[in-house]
Amino acid sequence: MGFHEERFPTSLSFGSSGGPERRTEIVMLNSGFEERNSPWAHSRRRYDAGLSMRSLDDMDAVIAFYEARRGPLFGFRWKDWTDCKSCLPSLEPDFLDQVLGVGDDVTTDFQLCKIYRSGEESYHRDIRKPVPNTVVIGVGGNEFVGGTHYTVDLITGVVTFFAAPGEGAIITAGYEFDVPVRFDTDRLEMSHASFEAGEIPNVPVVELRV
Repeated sequence: MGFHEERFPTSLSFGSSGGPERRTEIVMLNSGFEERNSPWAHSRRRYDAGLSMRSLDDMDAVIAFYEARRGPLFGFRWKDWTDCKSCLPSLEPDFLDQVLGVGDDVTTDFQLCKIYRSGEESYHRDIRKPVPNTVVIGVGGNEFVGGTHYTVDLITGVVTFFAAPGEGAIITAGYEFDVPVRFDTDRLEMSHASFEAGEIPNVPVVELRV
């Protein structure tokens, strides 16, 4: 699968609509009860970055980005303004935000992840596209130094320690992240709404499994 590590212009994705979707199969029984099953273990996100009454320069930027990706052919990075940090949107990432795993004196690779909790239930989401220069890592409650104690693969979201964390040590992380997506349309429909302004009503994008 082709993927470009290029981010859709954040000034244009700001204000877009969208969020997670799930696929649930619901069967209504004769008794009136339901049986529910989901073939998806993970949610998938969809967004619409339609531009309403933007400058012609903004429209040109969207067209250039779309053409450079060959439409839906190549994936790219997308900033979900409602969910782009390891912490609350109003805070800055901290190395204690998310638990990645527990050290065992052997394992050196840990996947960035985010845990969504509500009551006693939780959902584990792997984070594959961290934003450069935003990842902070801790081990056993102490912040470690990138490049000295570990490296972060910005393409896969894997943290690799130069020395395996000790037995029982809690590995934690904070970061900002992008969503891997592709365009979900084979054409863009544009209109020249007024002098020096225009609109692209629909620019659908959908999350990729990477």
